[in-house]
Amino acid sequence: MAILFTGRYPRPLFDFNVGVMRWTWRVGYYSFAAFGTDRYPPFRLAREPGYPADVDVAYPERLSRGLVLVKWWLLALPHLVIVSIFSGGWSVGADDDWRVVGGGGLIGVVALIGVVVLAFRGRYPRELFHFVMGLNRWCFRVLAYVALMRDEYPPFRFDGGGADPGTDPGAPDPSGSPPQRSTTTRVPMGAQA
Repeated sequence: MAILFTGRYPRPLFDFNVGVMRWTWRVGYYSFAAFGTDRYPPFRLAREPGYPADVDVAYPERLSRGLVLVKWWLLALPHLVIVSIFSGGWSVGADDDWRVVGGGGLIGVVALIGVVVLAFRGRYPRELFHFVMGLNRWCFRVLAYVALMRDEYPPFRFDGGGADPGTDPGAPDPSGSPPQRSTTTRVPMGAQA
């Protein structure tokens, strides 16, 4: 309602939502969404400079008052279909007639494969890690859009590889293990290549 009437996202609510996204990503990075670290995620919504995973959403000074009515469901539908495949947990159907039920998504399956390889070979395959990171980046960009935090339509783009575009990738690790400083997911979607 605040965006609809004022064109602005209330800053305390925005910061809280970014904090929840940040904490969710830390837990996911530690567990089912990446299995990217052995470090237990801190119970904080604020930035944690020493933790290897972070989410950053730039605060928009103005948001479209008209888009607020349609972007979180109608405009996001193509992305939501894709993200449901990536993240799983989807369900469609009627009460007794028919039902399509989902389960674990592609992210969980690929991350689990990475953990099995890690258990036997002692290292997480770099290409698999980059693939998991690209899927997660896509999901978090869509989340920021659906949560009305950005007006820019999320790109249909897979950002695999080390760092998210526009971030400091840190020093590459010659051992082949996942880079510990390149897991920041930045969500300003408009200007990135």
